[in-house]
Amino acid sequence: MKYEIGDFVSKPVTGICKIEDILYLNPQDERNNKLYYLMKPIEDEKEKIYVPVSNSDSRLRLCMTTEKAWNLIKRIPEIPIAWTNNEKMREQNYKAAVKANDPEALVAIIKMIYQRKQKRLAQGKKCTATDARYFQVAENLLYMELGVALGKPKQEICKTIIEYINQSKQEN
Repeated sequence: MKYEIGDFVSKPVTGICKIEDILYLNPQDERNNKLYYLMKPIEDEKEKIYVPVSNSDSRLRLCMTTEKAWNLIKRIPEIPIAWTNNEKMREQNYKAAVKANDPEALVAIIKMIYQRKQKRLAQGKKCTATDARYFQVAENLLYMELGVALGKPKQEICKTIIEYINQSKQEN
């Protein structure tokens, strides 16, 4: 088995969950050897999610370690922006980044949406509803995972990233 009880895993769209148990859902499953991870999202401890152990590889990955989290934060300025000029393709790219369950893909779309927002505001336009929605989703997923990895509340992560990047700029 890939994950153990107590592990924090990242699930696409849902975010970070803690594995509470590994069990058979009913006696039939035991005969079929169908084990499930019982997980609770860290954002909603009342919710329960069951993921079959057999196809968890495509749906789950271990939460970043502290070291990987700092490495990602260090690389944020270098991560290319996922720029898309085609309006119709843009939302598909946002969805793909969220489903990919890849922190780097989240950073890329957060950077793109932030730049788009700045451009639109400079032109006297508002941020689009789609951009606003995916910005919030991507930030939430990224900050949730970085928060677990760094042992900090999700709300402090943005400030932590900005301070780290500013400090790095001053040292160079």
